[in-house]
Amino acid sequence: MLETFLAFLFGLLIGSFLNVCIYRMPEDLSVVRPRSFCPACKHTIPWYDNIPLVSYALLRAKCRWCGERISARYPIVEALTGALFAWIVFTRGVTPLAAKDCVFAALMVGLIFTDLEQRILPDELTLGGALAGVLIAVWVPLDRGLISFLMPYSWNPRVVSVVESAASALLISLLMWGIGVAYLKVRKREGLGLGDVKMIATAGAFLGLEGALLMLMIGSLLGSVVGYAYIRIAHKNSSTYELPFGSFLGVAALVVSLLRLGAVA
Repeated sequence: MLETFLAFLFGLLIGSFLNVCIYRMPEDLSVVRPRSFCPACKHTIPWYDNIPLVSYALLRAKCRWCGERISARYPIVEALTGALFAWIVFTRGVTPLAAKDCVFAALMVGLIFTDLEQRILPDELTLGGALAGVLIAVWVPLDRGLISFLMPYSWNPRVVSVVESAASALLISLLMWGIGVAYLKVRKREGLGLGDVKMIATAGAFLGLEGALLMLMIGSLLGSVVGYAYIRIAHKNSSTYELPFGSFLGVAALVVSLLRLGAVA
């Protein structure tokens, strides 16, 4: 239980950093400098006002300096990331596989909320995430999937894992790109952006081809059902309203990952 609690605390810290990324990356700002500041008055936030969850509650969701309301996104991202890290360590233990799943969960949380707020999927999280997934496959092998069965059994398992990770990222992103092109030709408007293509490449690198395909199916279903319901309830124009499809893909990716965790546990 101690490991689970420590994972939760570490997840809170990572969630706090993700909030910085969610705000700054779409604006092409450094996530390192300057220190955290209020988006409204630009006042530097002292450390005691930047404690995950605690500071938000003590400040009553308002900036100490200008009184501007602090978005609920901040504690939500922190709590969600902490909960995901805790669950992963609880089900996987303190293992390299748990570390890999925590990295993937953090990437997905960052992409979900960036797309939800800004309709942007930053390359730092998508392309960077895909590269990270391929590199991590050296130390944490993917389960053997369809692609690995096309490779000789004499190959080193680490080489097989890296090839499967890279090939899965490439194939699933090509499939996604093809769907986007077909949608554009049929509907005469863009339905999928390159950010979505890059994001699903990250899923392929971490989950393998089968996991990424399952993510795509669940994400598409969520986008269709939830998106249509929101458009109807909010009285949006379905021909012009831009759904944050990356957010639905991110939720689906977490579902696929957590289901796999549950199966192992």
